[in-house]
Amino acid sequence: MPRSLSRPLFSIGCAVLLLLMAGLQSKAQFTPAPSQDSAFSIPQVQLIQPTELVKMLHGGGRPVIFQVGSHIMFSQAHIPGAVYAGPGSQAAGLELLGTRVAQLPKNAFIVIYCGCCPWSHCPNVGPAYQRLRALGFTNVRALYIASNFGDDWVNRGYPVEHGE
Repeated sequence: MPRSLSRPLFSIGCAVLLLLMAGLQSKAQFTPAPSQDSAFSIPQVQLIQPTELVKMLHGGGRPVIFQVGSHIMFSQAHIPGAVYAGPGSQAAGLELLGTRVAQLPKNAFIVIYCGCCPWSHCPNVGPAYQRLRALGFTNVRALYIASNFGDDWVNRGYPVEHGE
């Protein structure tokens, strides 16, 4: 191939590669709005940290606590006094949650948690939070579990109960 043809093709190829890389980089910086099913749909001011909840368990102002993840996880270990309310990502779980809160006053202090997986992938806590808000509950907080319940609660020595 003549030298004069190879240089323009190389230059064009580099330019195209740079444009593609710039496009990929700009897409990586774009963050879509969280869906209603996402844990990120819960306002940050409505989150409660594990250390804060542990203090409440030992002191006054104890909330009503609902685990909105899998039943297997609940039976293995759960926060003392927590009530199993079904997986928030399933219609049956949301229905069970509605049944569990039916007798509570709308201003009851409620904390929900799951901990099945990292917060960014949790399919349960977002829908459960949205359901409680739709039912008119005004004092709902979600326990922020960054990694999972085992790492962020159990392995830190926070209190747990086992079984039903």
